[in-house]
Amino acid sequence: MSRLLLKSGPLPGLVAVLLIFLVAGFTQPAFLDSFFSLYNAKTILTQTVIVGIGALGMTLVIVSGGIDLSVGSQIALSTVVIARILTALGGTAYAGPGIALVAALAAIVVSGLTGLVGGLVSTRLRVAPFIVTLGTMQVARGIAKWLAREQTVVSPPNVLQSLMLVDPEPGWMILAPGIWIMLLLAVLIYIVLRFTVLGRHIFALGSNESTARLCGVPVLSRRLLVYTLCGGITGLAGIMQYANLTVGDPTAASGMELDIIAAVVIGGGSLSGGEGSAAGSLAGALLITLLRNGCNMLGLPSYFQEIMIGCIIVGAVLIDRVRHTAAQRA
Repeated sequence: MSRLLLKSGPLPGLVAVLLIFLVAGFTQPAFLDSFFSLYNAKTILTQTVIVGIGALGMTLVIVSGGIDLSVGSQIALSTVVIARILTALGGTAYAGPGIALVAALAAIVVSGLTGLVGGLVSTRLRVAPFIVTLGTMQVARGIAKWLAREQTVVSPPNVLQSLMLVDPEPGWMILAPGIWIMLLLAVLIYIVLRFTVLGRHIFALGSNESTARLCGVPVLSRRLLVYTLCGGITGLAGIMQYANLTVGDPTAASGMELDIIAAVVIGGGSLSGGEGSAAGSLAGALLITLLRNGCNMLGLPSYFQEIMIGCIIVGAVLIDRVRHTAAQRA
């Protein structure tokens, strides 16, 4: 059983949730037809995009032995930055692709700088990442509210607003553009972690920082790069959040940092560092979305969803402990 858990990752959780909804659906035949429909499958994948992209960035940080609590605020800040730039450059008319690209790149840069600042304070002043990113979480949220004047920022129509359409245009794309972007990013993260020197360094930092330093790994520069990359990827998640909302909202993604961290942990990432994968993090994000989608369709209250997700997180931590025990015995 220990070896099975070591290799299966979040797959048992996904199967268990599907079986639970399958059994629950026997009392509500209409639920079975709607939940297991092709359109709902596309909806679930689309709803996974924001947390999934955020989890991919968080994977880099957690594998390196760190954590970033500011990602939810970075997503909110990104939506406001996009809306402000679109409004400033596009006015009330349709904002062309060039303007939309500038706004999207600005969101990625701002979020990346937020991650860089957190990494600098943590590494240079040797302050625990939990405390530093807790502070940058508040700062980023405050800046978002200041830029938005504590209200939603309405922006002109633009191409970014089509990234999260369940039925994309053109139809040959089949899935929302955001899903394809998430999958492409997952492939890139997989390649970086498994086949590059940077990936080896990231795993080394999370496994044993002192040993990594003795082996010649530039610890400080690598940590700065990891937090900056996480911030930039979080900015991409902010673009998807904007596409979902179509406005800049300084209160958006409140608490989403917990879902993002939970997705990585459920997907096999260890909070002690040294373990994690892009595929596992996406599977963890999918599990959370699947659970919420099914509960909503069954009409279950939100507090039940939170209890279930909490239990799954605790279960993932226990499985992580079992995996470590199995690895030590091997």
